[in-house]
Amino acid sequence: MATTSNMFMYSLSLLPPSAITQACLGTFSGKRQQEIVIAQGSRLTLLRPDATAAKVHTVLSHDVFGIIRCLSSFRLAGSLKDYIIVGSDSGRITILEYIPAQNRFNRVHLETFGKSGVRRVIPGQYLACDPKGRACFIASVEKNKLVYVLNRNAQAELTISSPLEAHRPHTLVYALAALDVGYENPIFACLEVDYGESDQDPTGKAFEEIEKQLVYYELDLGLNHVVRKWSEPVARSSNLLFSVAGGTDGPSGVLVCSEDSVSYKHMNRSTHRVPIPRRKGVCEDPNRRRMIISGVMHKMRGAFFFLLQSEDGDLFKVTLEYENGEVNKLKIKYFDTVAISTSLCILKSGFLFVAAEGGDHQFYQFEKLGDDDEEAEFTSDNYTNDMLEEVKPEYFKPRPLENLVLVESLPSLNPMLDAKVENLSDDDAPQIYALCGQGARSSFRVMRHGLETTEIVASELPGIPNAVWTTKIRADDEYDAYIILSFTNGTLVLSIGETVEEVTDTGFLSSAATIAVQQLGEDSLIQVHPKGIRHIHADKRVDEWPVPQHRTIVAASTNARQVAVALSSGEIVYFELGFDGQLAEYEEKKEMSGNVTALSLGEIPEGRLRSSFLAVGCDDSTVRVLSLDPDSTLESKSVQALTSPPSSLCIMYMPDTSTGSTTKDTLYLHIGLFSGVYLRTVLDTVTGELTDTRTRFLGLKQVRLFKVMCEGKPAILALSLKPWLGYTQAGAASTGGQGFMLTPLIYEGLEWGWTFSSEQCPEGMVGIQGQNLRIFTIENLAQSVQQESVPLSYTPRKMLKHPDYPVFYTIEADANTLAPITRQKLISEAANGETEELPPDVFGYPRAEGHWASCIRVIDPISKETLQKIELEENEAAFSIAAVNFESQDNETFLVVGTAKDLQLTPRKASCGYIHIYRFDNNGRELEFIHKTQTPDPPMALLAFQGRLLAGIGKNLRIYELGMKQLLRKAQGVVASTFITGLQTQGSRIIVSDAQESVTYVVYKYQDNAFVPFCDDMVPRYTTCTTMVDYETTAGGDKFGNLWIVRCPQKASDEADDVSGNYLIQEKQYLQGAPNRLNLMAHFYPQDIPTSIQKTQLVGGGRDLLVWTGLMGTIGILVPFVGREEVDFFQTLEGHLRQEDPPLAGRDHLIYRSYYVPVKGVIDGDLCERYTLLSYDKRQKIAAELDRSVREMDRKIADMRSRVAF
Repeated sequence: MATTSNMFMYSLSLLPPSAITQACLGTFSGKRQQEIVIAQGSRLTLLRPDATAAKVHTVLSHDVFGIIRCLSSFRLAGSLKDYIIVGSDSGRITILEYIPAQNRFNRVHLETFGKSGVRRVIPGQYLACDPKGRACFIASVEKNKLVYVLNRNAQAELTISSPLEAHRPHTLVYALAALDVGYENPIFACLEVDYGESDQDPTGKAFEEIEKQLVYYELDLGLNHVVRKWSEPVARSSNLLFSVAGGTDGPSGVLVCSEDSVSYKHMNRSTHRVPIPRRKGVCEDPNRRRMIISGVMHKMRGAFFFLLQSEDGDLFKVTLEYENGEVNKLKIKYFDTVAISTSLCILKSGFLFVAAEGGDHQFYQFEKLGDDDEEAEFTSDNYTNDMLEEVKPEYFKPRPLENLVLVESLPSLNPMLDAKVENLSDDDAPQIYALCGQGARSSFRVMRHGLETTEIVASELPGIPNAVWTTKIRADDEYDAYIILSFTNGTLVLSIGETVEEVTDTGFLSSAATIAVQQLGEDSLIQVHPKGIRHIHADKRVDEWPVPQHRTIVAASTNARQVAVALSSGEIVYFELGFDGQLAEYEEKKEMSGNVTALSLGEIPEGRLRSSFLAVGCDDSTVRVLSLDPDSTLESKSVQALTSPPSSLCIMYMPDTSTGSTTKDTLYLHIGLFSGVYLRTVLDTVTGELTDTRTRFLGLKQVRLFKVMCEGKPAILALSLKPWLGYTQAGAASTGGQGFMLTPLIYEGLEWGWTFSSEQCPEGMVGIQGQNLRIFTIENLAQSVQQESVPLSYTPRKMLKHPDYPVFYTIEADANTLAPITRQKLISEAANGETEELPPDVFGYPRAEGHWASCIRVIDPISKETLQKIELEENEAAFSIAAVNFESQDNETFLVVGTAKDLQLTPRKASCGYIHIYRFDNNGRELEFIHKTQTPDPPMALLAFQGRLLAGIGKNLRIYELGMKQLLRKAQGVVASTFITGLQTQGSRIIVSDAQESVTYVVYKYQDNAFVPFCDDMVPRYTTCTTMVDYETTAGGDKFGNLWIVRCPQKASDEADDVSGNYLIQEKQYLQGAPNRLNLMAHFYPQDIPTSIQKTQLVGGGRDLLVWTGLMGTIGILVPFVGREEVDFFQTLEGHLRQEDPPLAGRDHLIYRSYYVPVKGVIDGDLCERYTLLSYDKRQKIAAELDRSVREMDRKIADMRSRVAF
């Protein structure tokens, strides 16, 4: 990276891409349990379906820092586990093995075969494995094909041969499948086209006559070479191959899927062909042909079937009738309709996993296999076998699910088309509002950072309690027996059973407030109240320790064998449980320098009699650690100064990743301050020293800390304005790292909390909120971002927030889709009275060439509901939206929407464009149409500019004023070379985004009424989104997946703003462009296409950063570095990690991040966070190189994220 850059950013992914490009099934753990490996952008994720709970769990997510092009699982004969083969853009074939004990992928082989990058002649686009695990076939789009023989050596390790070539020049490959031939020589089938002749023929006649071939390649294992064994012409529209079960299970061969038909083909066997049924319905076009886009074969004992999916999402069950290896019939019938998928996986446990192309991924359970329903079945006897002839169309009527039942949806933001970061619910952190999905499955999502809670009980109490505890009666009890509530003047005890009811015979003093409750020793309880300590024995005997005269207890801390109390005089009294079951007071009282505000005794470590330390917080803003060892009782061990008095302390053991030991936990002291700051510091178990302090601001309210259990591990509940949970997350799927996480709970603010355990709720929490008692649980620690959604009708294009009110406006448009008015017309004209419309979120809207369906929607993001929906008519589609305050209308704000009429996408043309004007009514919750103005081209960008409307129409920039009947044009200038896609402004400066030519800085000269382009870019960027970082600087993204920041030279910027000089208008163009060029400040390749970028803050009191969202569902941030020292640290760390942790698929990390333009001024935080996943030795080695401890390294990496985001 250029060290000369004077701007440095730290790039982090907050949410990884959620689009699944491929999925494969296998037994990767070797435990006879099927798992799914999915490719999501550059991530390889292992999912484990749980058949009993009908859920899918994410086990591991690994960023391979490369583009995963193909994926396949295979198993060596006789082996119990599957390996994963990955074809990526590294020019290498990678074989991975999942190691369950360490929860990581291990690279077994990495074989180089070509150049890196996604090229048409480099293998890696198609991959197929022999069903018996003997060979794999990897092919490129054109010419090159390689076969690798897989075997095992004497040590039973997997070996891979040198590649065997099956190249064929002038050949394009469309699909690839491995035939099931039992243990005969492996055969691979390809769909190929030889374009050699049509390349040489300028008349185009050869192209008309070109044939698509189904070709068999055989690997001769004896002679160790590959031969082209058989070929036969197939339909030119053929697009997919599926291998048919063979050997002892079936007849072998392939299914060839083409437009309108599915055919069975095999060498020396007869062809069988069935049509792909079309939908029947009044709005359906009966002549629209269907294609198969994905499918899966499933083998059962003695039978097999295919589920093939058409582009409407309809699943068809395909079966074969065969005898002695000869197929007699091919049958097809409608099965069910699910979301359009990129991959389908059928599990042996009776589940179907659908990796959706857009919207949430789905997990279905098979209710039945569709054999006994009334659905019409079409057999190959009735149709011609010749694939080059038309097949007679057949029709079916779609219906709701019958054979499948949806058991779980996995949230997916793909495709994410626009997003805004706003704080509309008055939280201390903003929410992310996004437009996701496509067609009728699209949605408006509200995302907030926090863990989801499930409320079990919320009941009102007779008064306002100030504290709550739960306790067992005996140490060996499994569940809690009592809930104790403390009020200002009394204590209430509730028993936990089938119902919760008040009890009075517990021995607790009910006439005084309670400060602490503890189950002590084997079977006794203690209650600490302001006037003393009450020790309640199992036989209801009560021992009372009264406080000295004129003093009260102000703070207490207890564990199973020790009690420490602080008196109002600043003294600390310490008790220990003797072997006789009595509390013994330590004779000396410890005098503190100030008033005690908080105490904490740690839990007793296993095999010990006592906790060794007592932490004492005083109002002089210090925390002291006192020893409790018999030789040095209450001696001060260490002291830590704080910025504010501590309100709460908690000593507890928690798992730690910085020590290299997986078995031994580390002792931490958690400190909550009155100022709302939370600190976590390591407490040395020998010396009592406090080291490695980490801080986090939680809110403008004192912090209270409580030890709770979550997923079987100790966690800390921190209560400020809202509740937070601190826990150790091993290998967090979202962060790619592991370690301590502090996440808010999406719940009411609580005053007090405690752990709660009963038969119905073994791991819950109990809390007080005002006058209410609340019991709740935390479901899933892995998912720290919660989503709520509002369904939309069509693919969303853009969104806008009202300038003053919490209301959003979205524009939606779908191509080749019937508009509601056309659908109603068709239904009313239907002769047979068929008026039933299917739910569009499952079946989609009826499709038709050249039609657009589009609407404008008003959404309330607080109540998550649609307030108004305006359908656009006359084949218009909305593409741009803005809120403009017109000066001529007393600065009243109007909603402006830009539409295109009869838009055709390729080649791009439209009959005209329109600009619609709407007035806001009822605080922006309703829209009233004013008028619309025709434009020669569709307005793809709109913006409020100096009390008027600025519109990007084709290559022109125009200023409009609002008139009575239509908009009035006031200024115009040609500023773009292709067409304008985006506008940003500050003052008189306008940043114009072009579809192909990056951004141009334009100044509007008011006195000349002219637009003057004064600075443009030298790199042709296909801009998708931009934002102004400051007056000179613009950040943006392009459709090749780059993020960049460009800056206007200071001299050019000053000249543009010079009011007196008019020479800018006369200044000469430079190389057919503006007179000046932008400087590139930063450039980075995140691999997802940025669709929105915004300068904002993500945490309360955090610093400004750039939040960007990607088409595949990524949410990422670019954080500016403050000082040079930090930059050098992370630059060095990044360099070490490239060496010590090279990307899994063999891609060079630096080249990957520099895909189109060398990376500049950006450090890859996703790579830096992989430091925590390295082995302890490697971490120590890198830390030593940087002159730091492992703990310091961990803290620095974690702080980069926690200071600014989640």
